[in-house]
Amino acid sequence: MKSLNKILTLTFTFLVINSWSQITIDEKDNLIKDEAEKTNVIAENIDNQRVKVDGIAAVVGEYLILESDIAKAQEDQKAQGYSGEEVSKCFILKQIMENKLFAHHAIQDSIEIQEDMVQSRTDQQLQYMINQAGGIKRILEFYGKNTEAELRKELFDINFETVLAQEMQGSIVEEIEVTPAEVRQFYDNIDKDEKPFFGTQVEVAQIVIKPEVSEEQTQKTIDFLNKIREDVINGSRFSSRAVLYSDDRGSRSQGGLIPNIERNSPMAKEFKDMAFSLEEGEISKPFKTEFGWHILMVEKIRGQYVDVRHILRFPEITDDAIQKAREEIDLLRKRIIEGEISFDEAAREFSDEDETKESGGQLINDMTLDKRFDLSKMDPDLYNKIINLDEMEVSPVYTETNRRQQPFFKMLTITKRLEEHEADFNEDYARISELALRQKKVKEVQKWQKIKMKDTYIKISEDYKSCEFAKDWLK
Repeated sequence: MKSLNKILTLTFTFLVINSWSQITIDEKDNLIKDEAEKTNVIAENIDNQRVKVDGIAAVVGEYLILESDIAKAQEDQKAQGYSGEEVSKCFILKQIMENKLFAHHAIQDSIEIQEDMVQSRTDQQLQYMINQAGGIKRILEFYGKNTEAELRKELFDINFETVLAQEMQGSIVEEIEVTPAEVRQFYDNIDKDEKPFFGTQVEVAQIVIKPEVSEEQTQKTIDFLNKIREDVINGSRFSSRAVLYSDDRGSRSQGGLIPNIERNSPMAKEFKDMAFSLEEGEISKPFKTEFGWHILMVEKIRGQYVDVRHILRFPEITDDAIQKAREEIDLLRKRIIEGEISFDEAAREFSDEDETKESGGQLINDMTLDKRFDLSKMDPDLYNKIINLDEMEVSPVYTETNRRQQPFFKMLTITKRLEEHEADFNEDYARISELALRQKKVKEVQKWQKIKMKDTYIKISEDYKSCEFAKDWLK
């Protein structure tokens, strides 16, 4: 139960505390899952039931901050290994009050939030918790709720407030930029003994070779989906067929249901085009996306949103195709090592990874959107594959599997290595620019907060008026 408590506590806490300067908006969408998976520290003293309301710690505008909110957040900080100031009630209350201030003024400024988007996020969070806990009953017990509807309502309200705060934060800094002159000024103003010290960075390229799917296996998949389509047209339930036969693990347990699709949803174009081309109850013929072959049925059309059910199938890859791909990448590696072809040329000509082949196999850092990776922040799997490579040395061939659990082959190289060093303006301009922009945004938000504190109703209980931050909030 302790492991479940950890996951649920993280869920609650990160919905309550969202400090813009510590967590980006994109990170917030994945935070619950990532933190629950990455941390190995388990809180030892989390009760099995939600902490009861035991008093009001503060009021910000129309929002009440309860002692129970602070207690939950405090336990979470301890569970993650934090100590000292970061687990103090004063520190946590300040974070929560900042979030409430953002949300309060988002309402005052009439910032609009799409409730369907919030509902979709809530559904995803609850489904993740259910999967981790093995059922809804244990989650209801933890939160002290009688029904799933009550829990959904609470999670929705917390999510709605979180999105309000995010939107308000974004509106404050959305037009903030830094000029090259400001970056130079920022750098020059750093004392010499306080210059940033950057760890070792590398630029990495890879070549991917995938086994080919034969025409025969493709046709078998199409025929199988056509048979399911015919069964549904003749009266079988699409949802039961999806549970039995779909290869999409994310939607299979829900009968293939994917709700709230918009035209700008981050999904394959072919999938969205099909979803918006059908009438309610209509079933598509088999069609292909980068993920495999699908049939799709429109469950409901709600204005600009469409709920669909789909069945995804992956054509089988034969042993002969796997062996052929392995021989191809082994030969290609031999040609590179012998100098017959460069890694860059080989990637452009032979790699099966469309995202990287045109750049010679160059990987892009998802966090910074540039080519450089900090070794200290690199994905452990990638780190282990490249850590012992010299520049332009070719790694062994690795066998990996895609989301379909189908094998493919990969080799990597380091195209550039920068050893740890004190920040250099020219060499590290992009990172220095990022630091300068971050500082400028922090100052802008602090300025905004000071102004808004003066015209917002704020009350702090006697127990917290001695906190150092309190004098800034109280008039």
